[in-house]
Amino acid sequence: MAVKKTKSESNNKTVSVNRQARYEYEILETVEAGLVLTGTEIKSIRDGRVNIRDAYARPLNGELWLQGAHIATYPPATVNNHEPDRPRKLLLHKDQIEDLARHIQGQGLTLVPLRLYIKRHRAKVELGLARGRRSHDKRQVIAKRDADRRMREATRQRA
Repeated sequence: MAVKKTKSESNNKTVSVNRQARYEYEILETVEAGLVLTGTEIKSIRDGRVNIRDAYARPLNGELWLQGAHIATYPPATVNNHEPDRPRKLLLHKDQIEDLARHIQGQGLTLVPLRLYIKRHRAKVELGLARGRRSHDKRQVIAKRDADRRMREATRQRA
């Protein structure tokens, strides 16, 4: 039996996933944010030429900024190309920004991008409010994932 996708899920095209973030951090909460981009940036994103692995978000003057995301230059654009590593403004409601800033400063949490995707012709980023993991926590995550995989394989062989 196939799982039916809703209309909104089928419109989302994932461009980049930060798999390392789920390993390095414990994700407490997720939030969707829009991005302020130039024309060449969105074209480059649609081509899949983006890296969010080392990126993070931080509040600055009541706004939220995405730092460290690399969107490659768009080759057909010549003179009017963008800066690949520039900070990009994130679009959220003011109360959401204040709430996230309070969590970041008060509890020592981090905002990391989990994935970048296109939704209704607009670039969106899924941010995770995260707490860093210690090395023994990472080993526990790996052990649990391996145990789950072995259980799934064992149930498949019996069926």
